[in-house]
Amino acid sequence: MKNIEKTTVPQLKNDQNAIEALQNKCAQLEQEKEELAAKVAWYEEQIRKGAAQKYGASSEKTPAEQLSMFNEAEKGQRANLDEPNLEEITYKRSKSKNKTNEAWDDLPVEVIEYYLPDSEKNCPVCDEPLHPMKKEIRKELKIVPAKISVVHHIRYVYACRSCEKNEETTPIVRAKMPNPIIKGSFASPSLIAFIMNRKYNESLPLYRQEQQFMNFGLDISRQNLSNWTIKGADFLKIIYSRLHEHLLDERFIHADETTVQVLDEKGKSATSKSYMWLYATGKYSRPIFLYEYQASRSGKHPKAFLKGFKGHIQTDGFAGYNDVDDVSIMGCFAHARRGFVDALKALPIDADTSKSIAMEGREYCNKLFLIERQFVDLTASERYLKRLELSKPVLDAFLAWLEEYKPKVLPKSNLGKAINYCLNQWSKLITFLENGEIELSNNRAERAIKPFVIGRKNWLFSKTPHGAQSSAIIYSVIETAKASHLNPFYYLEYLFETLPNIDINDPIKVDQLLPWSDQLPEYCRIPKKD
Repeated sequence: MKNIEKTTVPQLKNDQNAIEALQNKCAQLEQEKEELAAKVAWYEEQIRKGAAQKYGASSEKTPAEQLSMFNEAEKGQRANLDEPNLEEITYKRSKSKNKTNEAWDDLPVEVIEYYLPDSEKNCPVCDEPLHPMKKEIRKELKIVPAKISVVHHIRYVYACRSCEKNEETTPIVRAKMPNPIIKGSFASPSLIAFIMNRKYNESLPLYRQEQQFMNFGLDISRQNLSNWTIKGADFLKIIYSRLHEHLLDERFIHADETTVQVLDEKGKSATSKSYMWLYATGKYSRPIFLYEYQASRSGKHPKAFLKGFKGHIQTDGFAGYNDVDDVSIMGCFAHARRGFVDALKALPIDADTSKSIAMEGREYCNKLFLIERQFVDLTASERYLKRLELSKPVLDAFLAWLEEYKPKVLPKSNLGKAINYCLNQWSKLITFLENGEIELSNNRAERAIKPFVIGRKNWLFSKTPHGAQSSAIIYSVIETAKASHLNPFYYLEYLFETLPNIDINDPIKVDQLLPWSDQLPEYCRIPKKD
């Protein structure tokens, strides 16, 4: 018995150690399984998010009711409604106002009249003369394609015949003639304005404009078009610099940035990313939209551009703006809401729990935007008080909700990122409670940078940094002009006619050319709709 006990005790110990080792191995494998499952879920989430971004609707709106294209007729059907007769249709149509035709009142009118020939002016029944009973008028919109003409600027030079006879020197007097936009060039203010407007407002690349000029019978190379654009931008820089000075005097600024490709950037490959930065005034100030090209996304760029500015900057949470001195950073609830929208797009169909959590987060943001719509016509002080009354309780409930669900979701999931974004940005998101002029979101900057993004899809890249900065200047002038209800083409044409002929160092003279100036000619303005 003693011999048996000596052999079984060590054996039992060995078995116990093996069991513990297997248990530890199982626990380790279970942990690895959970980690791998979390990674797979994250990758699946990213795939669904990418598919939603590529193939899904770009709008983030959440309509209360979505009308199906297949049952629109049935939803609009009224089975008991009587059919109107012909007299009722005619009467209603004649009494209804045509708003489209009213908008034609400011357009030039060309009248074409049609009379009966003399051989048909007698009555077909009794052969007596016919008389005009009424006029039937049909209106059409006629399009006159762009026409190109050559303008000869002829300046007469005068001399004195008496001095020619009696004096050794004869005075020469020249008639006044406006300075050209580009010396030694046949490019007129209207031609340069036309090229710029087509490229930067209508997103038509220069190579396509080159083809269109050939249709007019003009062989103008895109190199010439590019040179004129850059030289014209050198004049627009006068307006740009003055707008920059006015921007720094504001109290609230929106900022955003997007990528741009520049081929000949020193020290960088042709495929590397550069950046176009945007700075815009707030909704309740004079509209100013300034673009600036820089080779990187470093925080030193907004710090240099906004030197001297003291106020609030509203951004999407990018840390590069934190380096700007003497400013307060405002958050963006549109970006906070977008995190929950992206989480909903990335979730699988059967993910009920996570889906309901993401929808709750989105609804908190929706409530804030719905409340804000009620304050559109209020003054800043009234809006401030209303926000404290109506928006602050929603914010308090939202913060409690965020803190409750933060430990319940995976940090690296889209839902986890959305919740963490809100918590990390919370002190900046609630700054709109401090002043009635602060906006709830940074959508103003995002809308302003869209024209550049659309244009980039057409012209793809810039050749040089100088060209990219010229594009930034032109976009700035055009977008600021559009925000001031100016016609970009006529405004650019007026600038190119005026800038070469004034003292550009006189800020008063330059201010008279800014988009909000009441000194601008009326033809530069877009007619207001009733």
